[in-house]
Amino acid sequence: MSDPAPAVALQKVARTYRQASAGLEVLKSVSLSVMPGEIVAVVGPSGAGKSTLLHIAGLLDRPSAGSVFFAGEDCTGIGDDRRTAIRRGGIGFVYQFHHLLPEFSALENIVLPQMIAGRSRREAALHARELLERIGLAERATHRPARLSGGEQQRVAIARALANRPRVLIADEPTGNLDPQTASSVFEMLLAAVRNRGVAALIATHNIELAGRMDRRLVLRDGTVRPEK
Repeated sequence: MSDPAPAVALQKVARTYRQASAGLEVLKSVSLSVMPGEIVAVVGPSGAGKSTLLHIAGLLDRPSAGSVFFAGEDCTGIGDDRRTAIRRGGIGFVYQFHHLLPEFSALENIVLPQMIAGRSRREAALHARELLERIGLAERATHRPARLSGGEQQRVAIARALANRPRVLIADEPTGNLDPQTASSVFEMLLAAVRNRGVAALIATHNIELAGRMDRRLVLRDGTVRPEK
């Protein structure tokens, strides 16, 4: 039996942004892979390009050079429709700020992406309630984001990211807007949810203590990635 393909892989990826007549090289020949069920931290100083790296891995941006693979599929040259389909069904995103829709309840925020992906309202609601139960927010299902604490909002955002059963979770400073105690609690919930579902996770964080709880740590500096020593 052949070894499974990485859930997501980058091969010799570079990204240069054009500024007037010059170019700003943010990534230089970055290669990495994340296997199903593996949780990998990306650490590095502010401005090192962590968000750019995650946007490329999550098919939100295209590299200037190199290749991106999702579950063995080369996504480098595919069209926007296919990229959107992969993101919608295969990738979950969590950001520093929760980006929940303020006019909808916690339950509805988790239901909506499932309906966009083609699930019935009933099926989506059942799955959303299951997720809220798992993250300890079943009693807050009807509350809008303004009535939730910062930690509760981020828990709902994580549940939303996992609602479509993605292969890959991309998280950019998912606890960066929380106090240390809440950040630790939310992060433990995130790790448990990801591990229980066998999701591959690529998580950028400046929090070294949180990064130490992950399976591997990669350091992004001067446009290149290397394992943490």
